[in-house]
Amino acid sequence: MSDVHKDKSVRRDKKTSRVPSEGSHGVKNTAGKTKDSLSNVSGIDEHHDDRLVVTLENTYQLGPRKRFPAPAVVEILKDVLTSYLEEEKYEVEWSRQMIKTICEVIRSRVKDLMIRRYKLVVLAHIGQLAGQSMQISSRCLWDPATDTFASWSFKNTSLYGVASVYAVYFE
Repeated sequence: MSDVHKDKSVRRDKKTSRVPSEGSHGVKNTAGKTKDSLSNVSGIDEHHDDRLVVTLENTYQLGPRKRFPAPAVVEILKDVLTSYLEEEKYEVEWSRQMIKTICEVIRSRVKDLMIRRYKLVVLAHIGQLAGQSMQISSRCLWDPATDTFASWSFKNTSLYGVASVYAVYFE
């Protein structure tokens, strides 16, 4: 084998090398400190920009241990939409900024539920009530056994708001 191929294989081996874990209750990092670990931690990679990179082992878990709590998310949607939109009048510029705020608040509150292995998509719409009608639909490719969604709509004398959270299980 030529020197160029040897150098590439040595660099590749260095990139993929892992430090083995020390038992099931702790992992020793390069500084010699022991940290509590998750049951699926296999080892510590190297430090990148003062961040510790942890490699997780495959769990071979094909379904969620706990189903996504859609009723709890509906309550979050109801609370956020009501609290942010109840006393407001529709304005174009205001609604642009409010949509961003509402989506961020919903996303953080749903993440606080600590439901693991679900990817979240949060959508919200605000529009003016002026005698028109509107229909909102969406299409997704998902597994009906594990994936779900929650949606809520709000209306006052000036505007309407619709928010949806899609929870897609990530294997």
